[in-house]
Amino acid sequence: MKLYPSIFNDVIGPVMRGPSSSHCAAALRIGKICLNIMDRDIDEVYIEFDPNGSLATTHSGQGSDMGLFGGLLGWEADDERLKDYKHHIEASGIKIKIDIHDIAAKHPNTYKITLKNNTATHQVIAISTGGGMIEIIEIDQATVSMYGDFYVTLLYTQETSAIYNTIHNLNLGEVNVHYGCQHFISVHSNKAQQAELRQVISTLNEIQSIKTIAPVLPITSRQNLSVPFITVEEMLIYNADKDLKLWELALDYESIRGQIKPQDVLDKMGNIVEVMCNAVAMGLQGTKYKDRILGPQSLTFKKKFENGNLVPGDVLNTCTMYTSAIMEVKSAMGVIVAAPTAGSCGAIPGTLIGTADVLHLTKDDIVKAMLAAGLIGIFITEHATFSAEVGGCMGECGSASGMAAAGLVVLKNGSLLQALAAASIALQSSLGLICDTVADRVEAPCLNRNVMASSTAISSANMALSDYDQVIPLDEVIETMKRVGDAIHHNLRCTGLGGLAITKTAKTIEAKLAGYKSILNTPSFKNC
Repeated sequence: MKLYPSIFNDVIGPVMRGPSSSHCAAALRIGKICLNIMDRDIDEVYIEFDPNGSLATTHSGQGSDMGLFGGLLGWEADDERLKDYKHHIEASGIKIKIDIHDIAAKHPNTYKITLKNNTATHQVIAISTGGGMIEIIEIDQATVSMYGDFYVTLLYTQETSAIYNTIHNLNLGEVNVHYGCQHFISVHSNKAQQAELRQVISTLNEIQSIKTIAPVLPITSRQNLSVPFITVEEMLIYNADKDLKLWELALDYESIRGQIKPQDVLDKMGNIVEVMCNAVAMGLQGTKYKDRILGPQSLTFKKKFENGNLVPGDVLNTCTMYTSAIMEVKSAMGVIVAAPTAGSCGAIPGTLIGTADVLHLTKDDIVKAMLAAGLIGIFITEHATFSAEVGGCMGECGSASGMAAAGLVVLKNGSLLQALAAASIALQSSLGLICDTVADRVEAPCLNRNVMASSTAISSANMALSDYDQVIPLDEVIETMKRVGDAIHHNLRCTGLGGLAITKTAKTIEAKLAGYKSILNTPSFKNC
């Protein structure tokens, strides 16, 4: 079935802790699905990463281990215990082994996970696709496609045809048969369908084992899901007789896509804005965390700003300060919102909240601007990527810059076409931006690039509000992002193998931070 992105699933969210949404939040969601497959009973876990992927070099420093282990323990992405994940996984008694060798992975963020308890062994292959989004692509050597947005029931049975026909005829969801080292049927259902499905399968004696997997995304999907538009061109056609603003079009999109009342969309975004504002306030109070490169620099910026020691510019300087504060909270394992990713979490809220504060605008104004930014993100994630492992930092800070630029135009009550032009101009200015995190920590040059994304957004918004010619329309710029991302060398896409990450200073910092011992044990595993 065709699935479409959601602002709250794919673009603005998740609410989380950790340096990277592609690593921490995504891995945690994968871990929670693994926990469900094992009926919440895990003794041993064997994790395999491909040496040619991103995770071989980044799984520890960027939080994949933290997220995956947290998911295996059943935690949420903002759980306070994630700070001490090593202690908790050791205390749980789960034995874990990580190997790096050729697993023929086609995606740079591929997890091959074998799970074992006293009665069962299951294998899961999953990928992290950017911004905390995932796809389970294989279970027990059978091809599947699960994004965490359905209630999924796995029915292990040798009588696949008969049970398939029974469930299919009752229209209780999308039903598929899978043949791997164990045969099973998958049923993708909504909540009501799953309740009825449970009653039906309780009468079927041929089923050997049942696995129930709950959604891990905030907005669930459904069969025959539709959206009003999925490109800028389609949106303009949809809006031809409506004259809606960008934030109103975002409201239409998310309401229709998720079957959510418009007020519920506004309320949900309002809650997210509160988390973002709290992160700004927390960052400006100062943050502490041992395993990081940079300290609380926003405090010095704030002092210099208030004392008049900086180059004048209230909006730019406020946005720089707020962006820095949020990035520091992220690096100190505080709660932030991936927008669109954790690595770029400072730019959009720092820019929109900072500008709103200087202009004395309201929370409602920020919510509308954030929705507008979210809709630009929908077009990007559908036709390009937010994943630095796939498209470089262009997909993270570049995307954030374009999204923030559109949001700024909305804050200034500009037109729909001006908002789209601002996004196009900002994205054009970010093409080819590489990802080369120093010492495998999402701090340097990530902080600089978040601030750059913010300042570019401000300039782009002002250019668009002055009716500068964007030249290349947004749809075409996003298509170009995809082509450029595909052309960026593997070493420059969040692997730590190129750019600033391999400078002499970066390697010195990396050596200083590598001070803790592995807690991983070596269990024995049988083939599935």
